[in-house]
Amino acid sequence: MSKVFTSAVVIIPPEEKWALIQEIREKYDRQINRWMPHITLLYPFRPETEYLTLEKEFLEICKNINPFEINLKEFKYFNHGKQQYTLWFNPEPVVLIKNLQTTILEIVPDCNDVNKYKHGFRPHLSVGQIQGKNKLLEIIKNLQDNLHEIHFLLNDIFFIAREKSKTSQFEIKKRIQLKTNE
Repeated sequence: MSKVFTSAVVIIPPEEKWALIQEIREKYDRQINRWMPHITLLYPFRPETEYLTLEKEFLEICKNINPFEINLKEFKYFNHGKQQYTLWFNPEPVVLIKNLQTTILEIVPDCNDVNKYKHGFRPHLSVGQIQGKNKLLEIIKNLQDNLHEIHFLLNDIFFIAREKSKTSQFEIKKRIQLKTNE
């Protein structure tokens, strides 16, 4: 069992909610061409060659998880030191996203890299990298003052993968549906 940096499990907002996110990312996010707007749940993840087997286990667990509304209405940042910051949307409700991540992590407990940070797993949707605290605070104030909240119903999580090259982009490979009311 191995993990690769060309594979992840993520939450992706519906494309009709991307406009504002991508507008911000176009200005500030050097990773806009590599990643679609997303909230990482597991990264690195298993190679794409294992997706078929894993899909069955994920579907079995996820069919018992109720869909829930995610709200993007507040900006926060990570401080990487030396005046380097990552700007991100704080998705709410954090507790439900963390519960989802904890549940799926039971399938692949070694894919817990995002839990090893100082403050543990921190759900976020990155929108840019900023240099300089004053610039960061000015950008956050401007974005926050002009923000139209983004809301979407989380019905699915996704397995995404990319080729192992510097310019490759992540693409959706598997869609795992949460509980349905059928």
